[in-house]
Amino acid sequence: MSQHSNVEAPSRRASPWPLFVALGFALSELGVFIGLYPVAVGGILLLGASVAGILRESGYTADLWRPLAGLGVGFAVIGGAVLATQVGPAGLDVLALTEDPNGVVGRGLSIVGAGGILVAVGLTGALLE
Repeated sequence: MSQHSNVEAPSRRASPWPLFVALGFALSELGVFIGLYPVAVGGILLLGASVAGILRESGYTADLWRPLAGLGVGFAVIGGAVLATQVGPAGLDVLALTEDPNGVVGRGLSIVGAGGILVAVGLTGALLE
């Protein structure tokens, strides 16, 4: 009986972030590939915030805001690459693109828009903290 101690093992708590990562990934895929732009932006925002939350909770970063801004930059670059495949630099008319985007251009704009929102929130949070 001396081998059994009364010390309890530390309990591990479940993290909610994996559920939100999966939901954000599914919504962003649905929105981008089907062409539902508000769903795409919301899904990308949820995905970016959830990944930043996981990084913060696991101790890989000291704050939430820098990874959020970094993920936003990554999404903006990916969306910009999607736009660059469809629009030539000589024929770039931003107003015409935003008024009536075709399928791929609209998808690229939604990714760039969500990335811009993540960057803005990340920078604002870092400045206010």
